[in-house]
Amino acid sequence: MADLSAIREHMNIIGADGVHVGTVDKVEGDRIKLIKADSGSHDDHHHYISGGLVAEVEGDTVRLSANGASAVLLEEEESGGAIMDDDA
Repeated sequence: MADLSAIREHMNIIGADGVHVGTVDKVEGDRIKLIKADSGSHDDHHHYISGGLVAEVEGDTVRLSANGASAVLLEEEESGGAIMDDDA
C-alpha cells in the first residue's frame, strides 16, 4: 500500500488501466472518501475506496492497483460494507 498521507483533496483517482474512478474528498483512516458526485446512483452519500488498493500517488493522481471497472465494484459504504443498489 502506498503512503496515504500524500493524498490530498480533489486528487484524481484512476485505475491501473488509466480509467477515471473518482475524485478524493479526503482520507479517513485507511480509506479514501470519494466526493458525492462520484458515488453513482448513490449521490446522496459518499463512497469509499480501501487504501490497500492504492498502488501509487504521483502529482495530482492516485493510481490504483485494480482496473477502473474492478475498482468501482470494490467501493464501500461508510460502514465498510459493500455497495448495494436500491434496484437490486
